[in-house]
Amino acid sequence: MDKTSLIGVILGLIAVGVGMVFKGVPPSALLNPAAILIIILGTIAAVTIAFPTNEIKKVPKMFGILFKEQKLVEPAELIRLFSDWAQLARKEGLLALEAKTSEVEDEFLKNGLSLAVDGQSADYIRDLLSEEIEAMEERHQAGAGIFTQAGTYAPTLGVLGAVVGLIAALGHMDDIDALGTAISAAFIATLLGIFTGYVLWHPFGNKLKRKSKQEAK
Repeated sequence: MDKTSLIGVILGLIAVGVGMVFKGVPPSALLNPAAILIIILGTIAAVTIAFPTNEIKKVPKMFGILFKEQKLVEPAELIRLFSDWAQLARKEGLLALEAKTSEVEDEFLKNGLSLAVDGQSADYIRDLLSEEIEAMEERHQAGAGIFTQAGTYAPTLGVLGAVVGLIAALGHMDDIDALGTAISAAFIATLLGIFTGYVLWHPFGNKLKRKSKQEAK
């Protein structure tokens, strides 16, 4: 598990929750069904409109990437592998590398090694693998873009929720207590919109971009 993602989410919740207590606001105030509906469902609706179905379907998988530790081959390990393969190929020929393909867990490396065993030229292998990396980066950028856009929509929907709440508050002008309660509830939507946008969605998008760059190296 990628502990930094989990720790970040927990720290964000603690920061808001404890901060509210210090300000004299009960955390239970966050349990506002109308605000949650406007922010969460509204953000999902906006993202669904903004992106095609084939990209939206990948969102659950992207959550898995966010909270799962990447298994990347270290550069030192790559150098050792390539050196071993080169020596084996010189001694026994390229076909001797075929047995090594089953030992390689990384699909990208396995694909490159299989192409070498098949006798493809170095230029062909380089071009093909470069195109594979570019396609992977495009897929990852599209996935990160979903979270980045969600981070853009959520705070704006928070303002929308506050406006809706203030409209409701104006209906209680004759009752000061009810008016105060309605106004405070109105700004819960703004709080949820800013929190989800800048503590969750934007950071999630940034982490996906960083993981994509690390995988492409």
